[in-house]
Amino acid sequence: MEFKTFVFYFLSVILVFAGLRVITARNPVHAALYLVLAFFTASGVWMLLQAEFLAIALVLVYVGAVMVLFLFVVMMLDINVDRIREGFWSYLPLGAIIGLLMAAEMGLVLGGNYLGLFESSVAQTSADFSNVQAVGRLMFTEYVYPFELASVILLVGIVAAVALTQREKRKNKAVDPSQQVFVKAKDRYRVLQMPAEKRD
Repeated sequence: MEFKTFVFYFLSVILVFAGLRVITARNPVHAALYLVLAFFTASGVWMLLQAEFLAIALVLVYVGAVMVLFLFVVMMLDINVDRIREGFWSYLPLGAIIGLLMAAEMGLVLGGNYLGLFESSVAQTSADFSNVQAVGRLMFTEYVYPFELASVILLVGIVAAVALTQREKRKNKAVDPSQQVFVKAKDRYRVLQMPAEKRD
């Protein structure tokens, strides 16, 4: 078995396991940690295909935004944040294991590329070829309608999240100018006569 095939199967097993744990974990913190592991492992698969831009975008966008997603879940489900903070150290072993797996994946993929252990069957491109330019051209020419559809779906999701979190009608604190012009000074304050007390 080639080293590249071994790395692919290694990443695939971790990716499938992390994806299953995301939907089966009862603790939302554990689910978020497994989601980070799944996204990071998927970026390693992209690196094997020499799609560096997609791999880095997956790490920066999804792994970077997963905590924002978790905050939305905490806001919408009314999870007691103080209770989560109290059990912070109980999540340390799982976080350490996931961190070690991510470091091992980086070592396999980047070390294999550096040492030339990958016998790539992907067609090599010239030195001036840009992944970003190729992805941008495809995204805004052949796949422009799916791209716009995904944008609309994300917009609907944002509006729905805002609508769901606003559960009670907020009172308007604005002042009506038509009522403000009729305000008189005597309506705003009152002078109280208080007898003075003499103390010995």
